[in-house]
Amino acid sequence: MPKMKTKKCAVKRMKMSAGGKVMRSQGGKSHLNGYKTRARKRNLRGTTVTDKTVTKTMQRMLQG
Repeated sequence: MPKMKTKKCAVKRMKMSAGGKVMRSQGGKSHLNGYKTRARKRNLRGTTVTDKTVTKTMQRMLQG
């Protein structure tokens, strides 16, 4: 059976934490930022943990 290839689109958007969780950046900060409050934009910075319902799928996409 051939090796499983890593999904390159997933590698560019997500990364694994040391504990095995899938980390991703938060959406909603690319455009239409004029009406969003400063605090809201500040809170969208950084990364967050992927929802547990899709974690297994994302881990499978990231393994290579």
